[in-house]
Amino acid sequence: MKRKDKTRLQSIFSVLLLFLLTLCGLLLNPAAVLAQENKVNYTLANLEHQDFSNKDLHGTSFAGGIMQAANFQGANLSGTILTKGSFLKADLSGANLAETFADRVIFSEANLTNAILTDAIFTSSHFFDAVITGADFSNSIVDAYEVKLMCKRADGVNPVTGVSTRDSLGCS
Repeated sequence: MKRKDKTRLQSIFSVLLLFLLTLCGLLLNPAAVLAQENKVNYTLANLEHQDFSNKDLHGTSFAGGIMQAANFQGANLSGTILTKGSFLKADLSGANLAETFADRVIFSEANLTNAILTDAIFTSSHFFDAVITGADFSNSIVDAYEVKLMCKRADGVNPVTGVSTRDSLGCS
């Protein structure tokens, strides 16, 4: 058998094996696939001034989206991807943002009153002039400079978790 033919057969075999493994995974865990089917993907969407209040948006992607002045009051945004999104002047009061991936997100002038922002990643994200009264950032990764700025105005206790904003940010 020629080397070229052998390489072609190996490639075909690899693709078939990958297909079979994927098929087996779907058959063994159909609930995970069905759960993802019901999710709306808002990646790169312009959602300015939209109302998502009290919606269950768990696991949704808002990556690169524009959510300026959008209403997410009381929404479940846990486990979402917010990377490079803009929540400028958005209302996230009482929202659950636990376990979100929010790299390079703009939360400037947003209302995060009583929001749950635990176990999340907020690297290179900005919270300039955001209202953070009662927000819980426990176990989240936030840039030291942002923490320093937020500690100047951090106050309140989250009514759900019972954790003070200052303690959750590690303010001294």
